[in-house]
Amino acid sequence: MYGNVIKGADMDKEELFGIKIQKTDARAYKSACVHWDGIAKPLDGLGVFEDIIKQIAGITGNADVVIDKKAVVVMCADNGIIEEGVSQSGHEVTSIVSANMAKGIASVCRMAHIAGADVFPVDIGIKDDIKEEGLLNRKVSNGTANFAKEPAMTEEGLLQAIQAGMDIVRDLKERGYKIIATGEMGIGNTTTSSALASVMLGLPAEKVAGRGAGLSGEGLVRKIKVIEDAIKKYQLGSKIESKEEISRALCCIGGLDIAGLSGVFIGGAVYHIPVVIDGVISATAALAAENLVPGCNQYMVASHTGKEPACRLILDKLCLNPVIDAGLALGEGTGAVLLFPMLDMVLEVYRENTTFGDINVSQYERFTDK
Repeated sequence: MYGNVIKGADMDKEELFGIKIQKTDARAYKSACVHWDGIAKPLDGLGVFEDIIKQIAGITGNADVVIDKKAVVVMCADNGIIEEGVSQSGHEVTSIVSANMAKGIASVCRMAHIAGADVFPVDIGIKDDIKEEGLLNRKVSNGTANFAKEPAMTEEGLLQAIQAGMDIVRDLKERGYKIIATGEMGIGNTTTSSALASVMLGLPAEKVAGRGAGLSGEGLVRKIKVIEDAIKKYQLGSKIESKEEISRALCCIGGLDIAGLSGVFIGGAVYHIPVVIDGVISATAALAAENLVPGCNQYMVASHTGKEPACRLILDKLCLNPVIDAGLALGEGTGAVLLFPMLDMVLEVYRENTTFGDINVSQYERFTDK
């Protein structure tokens, strides 16, 4: 049954709100800047990719950037709001695709194999109980409640999901993973993410809600109405930013996949490991994490703009610059995984290219406009 909480959370709200994020390492960042400028190529020739490598240096505290061991964490959960006709598909699709991830045959698994990344699908709230080796069981409940009728989850469930995400990051770092991509699987989660984006950005639902996996025009109108009605129902206001308000919004209109991913982003900041944002659901979780625990955005890397209207708006709010603009909307973490081979190629230049000193040529001088 939706909303049936299985076990309690280890972390309370005061502990979550009390987390302090360290600034990234300025010395390592500066060393990476100096190293880039010394490589025999035009200054900033690799654009935003150079910025990402500098950022990773700051995150890890080491200008000798290595991301050879990569993970993809995919939070899988069902959303009770699909009872309102906001999706073409039923909850069974969540179960099927999640099981395929565990078997290694889903889209993200195919792409991750090429990128040299390991996929970790997580049952954070699938309605069905799936017994599939390779699916991490961190189930908070068998899906969320229909937020058109009642809050999606309890505060206890929210905190448990966030804690699960943080713990997964800690465990992966202990196993030697250097970078984590985020993904999700859950029918109805463009509705939950759009609802949260609307209140976190202070924009009308019609400005942030898209067609998801392919809603008709009539379906999109219904989706927007469901979101608008819920925002009024829970009196979430035109724009919310405080920790308490964000927490309440996640409980009222959020999803367990978003809550779990918020924990992954917080964990990335706590354990100093870069976490790559995928599409709109992942970006929504990233913004929620930043609002709950300010400073997390320093540890986030944006992969792509996404097809949903809210995606770029959220990334702008987080002051992050995505490098892929291809109208992606597959989900599962596929857009984040696309970034991995690009970073590997850029790192080959960063780590192996000759320097101006190697070829006895004066390096370019960097000018600052007065």
